[in-house]
Amino acid sequence: MSTQTPARVRFDALGIATTDLTASLAFYRRLGLEFPEGAERAPHVEAQVAGGIRLMWDVVPAEEAPAGGGGPQLAFLCDSPAGVDGLYAELTEAGYRGTTPPWDAVWGQRYAVVADPDGNGVDLFAPLEAS
Repeated sequence: MSTQTPARVRFDALGIATTDLTASLAFYRRLGLEFPEGAERAPHVEAQVAGGIRLMWDVVPAEEAPAGGGGPQLAFLCDSPAGVDGLYAELTEAGYRGTTPPWDAVWGQRYAVVADPDGNGVDLFAPLEAS
């Protein structure tokens, strides 16, 4: 059995199902993503990020959404350990649920997790400064 990935296949996009597109886009705007004007009224929205990867949002009825979220886990690199703390504070003060407060992870990063409006985990991290 071959473990090589065929050249025609490459990671291109990550999809998020949301029941409240306005709330979801507002959250990701706070993380620096940009969306077209009026995107909140569309059934499908995309944002291109570094490396050409697309993040895609699709509106789903609440009765079709997985209970408690359970969707993708996105990771956002912050400019410094203090940046992790600051962004975590900004997001939680804005009403988003912090699931893991900032801490110094054993793998050498300042790390925190916030849930987006649909319960998907969003990692905030930065390399720890050298002592």
